[in-house]
Amino acid sequence: MGWLAAIIVGGIAGWLAEKFMKSNMGLLANIGLGILGAIVFNFIFGTLLGLYAAGASFSLGYLFVGFVGACILIWIARKVRS
Repeated sequence: MGWLAAIIVGGIAGWLAEKFMKSNMGLLANIGLGILGAIVFNFIFGTLLGLYAAGASFSLGYLFVGFVGACILIWIARKVRS
């Protein structure tokens, strides 16, 4: 996936995760969580289950993976902070 597409998809995924998890973060945190979440979740699913989010530069698979990964990262951050 290209860098621009990764930033756009990561931003959307992070924003969706922020709304779903009722978190309050900024735009850069949304983008970072979305991209990092996609990387982490893709690694976990790819390593453990052999599943990968394949597709074009903008893919619903990457959006879903980024959303789930960002939700997991928000959950982990909340547990660490408390």
